[in-house]
Amino acid sequence: MTRLQFTTLLLAVSAAINLGCASGIVAIYAGAGTAQAVLTGGSTVGGAMMLFLAGVAVYRRPPASTDSA
Repeated sequence: MTRLQFTTLLLAVSAAINLGCASGIVAIYAGAGTAQAVLTGGSTVGGAMMLFLAGVAVYRRPPASTDSA
């Protein structure tokens, strides 16, 4: 894993955790219990990371040129 890949993954995890905390806080203010708020936040983190990892899985680097001329 290169330094750029690691930094990108760290940024995605940070964004996912921030989204999860925000959705958990919104759920608490909306009247949900603590357990429901934690589940809401956790599912938000899982969804955000799923989108990031699906995007990484689909991305393919173009093949290297094999011209020998």
